[in-house]
Amino acid sequence: MIDINLLRKEKEKVRAELKKRNKEAGIVDDILKVDKDKRELLSKIEEQKARQNSFSEKIHTLSGQEKQQNIIEMKAVSERIKEQEPKLKKIEKEYSRLMSSLPNISHPSVVTGKDDASNEVEKKWGEIPKFDFKPKSHIELGEELDVIDIKRGVKVSGNRFYYLKGDLVRLEHAIIQYLFDLLAEKGFTLLNVPVLVKEKALYGTGFFPAEKNEIYNVNPEDDDLYLIGTSEVSLASYHADEILEEEDLPKKYFAFSSCFRREAGAYGRDTKGIFRVHQFEKVEMFQLIKEEDSWREYEKMLEIFEEILQRLEIPYQRVLLSTGDISQQSAKTTDLEGWFPSQEKYRELGSGSNTTTFQSRRLNIRYQDKNKKKHFAHLMNCTAAAMPRLLICILENYQQKDGSVIVPQVLRPYFSGKDVIKKSNS
Repeated sequence: MIDINLLRKEKEKVRAELKKRNKEAGIVDDILKVDKDKRELLSKIEEQKARQNSFSEKIHTLSGQEKQQNIIEMKAVSERIKEQEPKLKKIEKEYSRLMSSLPNISHPSVVTGKDDASNEVEKKWGEIPKFDFKPKSHIELGEELDVIDIKRGVKVSGNRFYYLKGDLVRLEHAIIQYLFDLLAEKGFTLLNVPVLVKEKALYGTGFFPAEKNEIYNVNPEDDDLYLIGTSEVSLASYHADEILEEEDLPKKYFAFSSCFRREAGAYGRDTKGIFRVHQFEKVEMFQLIKEEDSWREYEKMLEIFEEILQRLEIPYQRVLLSTGDISQQSAKTTDLEGWFPSQEKYRELGSGSNTTTFQSRRLNIRYQDKNKKKHFAHLMNCTAAAMPRLLICILENYQQKDGSVIVPQVLRPYFSGKDVIKKSNS
C-alpha cells in the first residue's frame, strides 16, 4: 500500500504511475474524495466523543435543571455518534478497497510497457551448450532415466502434478543442502515457515486482492487458511506489527518450503512437462532493510542468485521487467532466465523484487532510529532456487549423448560424490 500522504501531496505522480501500469488514473480523484469524507466524518465523531468525555468528567458537579439539560444534550450527541459510526465504517471499507487497488510506485529504471514484450534484457552469462546430437526435452529425459513420472501424478492429483523419482529427488536435495550452506555464509538465517497462512498475510504481502484467484483456499467454512504460493508470504509476515531497532537491520532470512499455485491465469501455457505446476519446492531469500540501503542490497541479493546459476554453470539472461509485467506490490522486479536447449530459448528460473514500503505498510513493520523516529522498513525477496524448473534446466543442459546426465561439479559433494545420473532402478 502506498502512503496516503503521497496521494494528497503528489497526486500527479500517482496518476503517472497508474498510466505506466496501464491502469485507470481516475481512481485517484475517487480516493481523494473518499479520504476527505472519511477525515471529515472522523473529525466530527471525535469532536462529539470529546464532548461526551467532558460531560462525564463534570456531571457530578451539576445539579437540577442544568444537569437535566446536559443529559438531554448528551443523549442527542450519543444518538448522532450511533448514526455516524456505521457511515464511517462504510466509508473506511470503500477507502480500503480503493487504496488496495493502487500499485506501488515503480523505480525510475523500470521500463514503461504494456506487457512482457517490453521487458529488457540487461545481460547474458555463460555459453549456450553445443551438442553433437539432438538434445532431448526434460520430458524425454525424465521418462528415459525414470526420474519423472507425470502420468501417475495426473492419475493421483490431476493436471500439473507429478512424481520425482530416484536421483532427481537426490539432486533436488543436493541443491537444497548446497544452498543452506551458501546462504548461511552470506549472512542469511534459515527459517522453517508455515505453508498455511491467514488472509492477513496474503493481503499484507500484496497477493490479495490482486492475485486471489491464484491461491488455494483450505476449508473456508472452518479454518479459512490459504496455501502459500511462495515462502515470501510467511517470511514477510514474520515481523508483522513489530517495531524493530535500527541497529538490528538488515534482517536477512531464507526458507525452503513447498509452494502451491492454481496457475488460474496460465491455462494453455506449458501444458507439457513440469515447467508450470501446481505444487513445487523453492528456496527463497528475504530481507528487511533501511530505506537508504534498499537498492544497494537489492542488487546484492540479485547477485547471489546470479552466483548460484554461475556456480551451477547454467547459461542465463538477466531481464528487467516492464511496468506492464511487474506485480502490484513491486517497485522493481528482475527475472533470471535459464537456457533450455530443447526449446532453444531462455525461460524464467526465478526473480527478485523490491517492494519498498508497500508490504511493510500493510503488515505494519517499522523500525526505530536512534532519535526514536519510526520508519517503515523496505522489504525485498529473491529466488535462490525454484524446483522443478532448476532441476529440469540442469537435466537439459547437462545431458549426454548416451542419455545420462552429468551432475554439476559444485553439487557432487552433496550427491554422495556421484558425478552422473543414469537410469534409476527404483
